[in-house]
Amino acid sequence: MWWKEAVVYQVYPRSFKDSNGDGIGDLKGVTSELDYLAGLGVNVIWLSPHYDSPNADNGYDIRDYRKVMTEFGTMADFDELLRGVKQRHMKMIIDLVVNHTSDEHQWFVESRKSKDNPYLEYYIWRSGKNGGPPNNYTSFFSGSAWKLDPATNEYYLHYFAEKQPDLNWDNSKVRAEVYDVMKFWLDKGVDGFRMDVIPFISKNQAFPDLTAAQLEHPEFAYAMGPHLHEYLQEMNREVLSKYDVMTVGEAFGVTQAQTPSLVDERRHELNMIFNFDVVRIDRDGRNWRNWTLPELKATYTRQDQGLDAHCWNTVFISNHDNPRAVSSFGDDSSAYRVASAKVLATMLLTLKGTPFIYQGDELGMTNYPFKSIDDFNDIEARNGWKAEVATGKESAEEYIANLRRTSRDNARTPMQWDGAANGGFTTAEKAWLAVNPNYKEINAKQELADPDSIYNYFRKMIDVRKNTPALVYGDYSDLDPGNAKIFVYTRTLGPEKYLVVLNFSRDDMAYSLPAGLKAGHLVISNLGKAEENASVLKLKGWEARVYKQ
Repeated sequence: MWWKEAVVYQVYPRSFKDSNGDGIGDLKGVTSELDYLAGLGVNVIWLSPHYDSPNADNGYDIRDYRKVMTEFGTMADFDELLRGVKQRHMKMIIDLVVNHTSDEHQWFVESRKSKDNPYLEYYIWRSGKNGGPPNNYTSFFSGSAWKLDPATNEYYLHYFAEKQPDLNWDNSKVRAEVYDVMKFWLDKGVDGFRMDVIPFISKNQAFPDLTAAQLEHPEFAYAMGPHLHEYLQEMNREVLSKYDVMTVGEAFGVTQAQTPSLVDERRHELNMIFNFDVVRIDRDGRNWRNWTLPELKATYTRQDQGLDAHCWNTVFISNHDNPRAVSSFGDDSSAYRVASAKVLATMLLTLKGTPFIYQGDELGMTNYPFKSIDDFNDIEARNGWKAEVATGKESAEEYIANLRRTSRDNARTPMQWDGAANGGFTTAEKAWLAVNPNYKEINAKQELADPDSIYNYFRKMIDVRKNTPALVYGDYSDLDPGNAKIFVYTRTLGPEKYLVVLNFSRDDMAYSLPAGLKAGHLVISNLGKAEENASVLKLKGWEARVYKQ
């Protein structure tokens, strides 16, 4: 399967490159930098939503699945982008957002007109209870997950923003509409889908109240509904099985134990999912928490042990919904940012599963120094402010300090292309979201010219992975799970064995390899030359090495 050997790069078009000077990234901007992506060595581009949308949630509220967002360009621009991707022997997957639509989608406009409208059953409508919503479901963007509509005096369900009503997948007409949309884009030549919150599409139509414990993490109550497997298998039968494509489901609320039921190839559902155990390791509910390296290692071991030969994993440490990788998992101080970003690149490209790189991580872009709520664009952050700070539950200082660590806007600041104004992202006076002020030190132009840059290290690591089957298909074994500073593991395929040694600290140290192992031949290191065939390794702070044994 080609997607097992792929290296995927996520493009968030609003923040990638602005071609027309309006301050918003667009499809022509992506097309203009395809050589940059091809030069990195990635072979699949995941394009975040490009559809027509009023942008209540930055394109995840779709008004028309067959149109391109006006700010991003035209369908001709999309076709040109797809052609450019194929000409460079790359593939492109797009977002499939079908748990909900925009409230401006024609289906919902019709649905809310009256109780006898044929589109009523395209969404989930319920009468209120005791003068309030039908149940106590909460939205991920704060408040109730139900919104009263004055026209019908009924409530519609929205797991996300009020402008994102949830579709009723129990209606076979809705499923047929979704399958037609999928065929429309697959027939254009896209190579698959990243499926947004796909485990939420099937609902328990009895809508029982959640317990207090469930309300702490409602995603687990909303995911894996009663007909999910039935609908995914139907989707596969009706659409996916007819094309050579890859599918990856965003699996918020899916446990490790549930994962094989979605990705086991014999079940004909999804190829892979994004499990959130790693990217949310630094969260306690909505709040940031310290995490430890043994916790991280244990998560990767659990994932590996939970998937057999019929299942495939993903490896990712950032995306458009999470803060910057080097700020979360590395060390974004000026002294260690470059080295730690390379450690993360080494880990990402040597663990078992298809790796996903988020735009800017190949440059070591960092979290933004947010100072006030006015700095944020994200609806999640702004609604949270109203719910927590405006009501006096949390101080403004605490709330902003937490968002500096956790906000989705950290990843959405524009790409830093060069040292010109706005990081070369736009010629407009102002970008749609402020560019990180460190763009003069961190930008693509500088990194392309520097053979020791993070970008060029990513390029070398991608090359190593492509030419080393053991790093794709080999067995994984963590050799020192309890070590608080060193992550050391092997990837083994038949007689081929590779040793990966990663120092997740600033400390220089002499590290004795476990089980009498010797390092072998050095394949790559982020800090230059290193000893070979030794059982004790003299590691510098944030050093990464890959050996062939």
